[in-house]
Amino acid sequence: MEEPPEKETYVEEALIVLAAVEKSDEADPGEIALKAAKSIKKHAKNVGAANIVVHPFAHLFADLAAPETAVPLMDEVNRLLNERGLNSVRTPFGWFNTLEIKAKGHPLSRVAKTIKADG
Repeated sequence: MEEPPEKETYVEEALIVLAAVEKSDEADPGEIALKAAKSIKKHAKNVGAANIVVHPFAHLFADLAAPETAVPLMDEVNRLLNERGLNSVRTPFGWFNTLEIKAKGHPLSRVAKTIKADG
């Protein structure tokens, strides 16, 4: 469990990425991070979002990677998004929290994606 830098993360007009890292991602975390960042950037462009929140969300997945893999992978996704001109933040790993989300009715406002390594 990470200590949060702030008690609260507040971002307006953001694309929220509920992300989990699975055991299969451990084989090539660099490729997964790169593919995820590319996919997120493309989706952000499609919905006109410049702000991204990468939020660890493992609740719907069964075969999770160890936190020692998941945290650095999500950090890398966050770094790559910022490097590509987006304003990205990552919320702390391991906390049960309260989310207050107001979503637009855009057809692309709820999309599920799975990123896999080529190998």
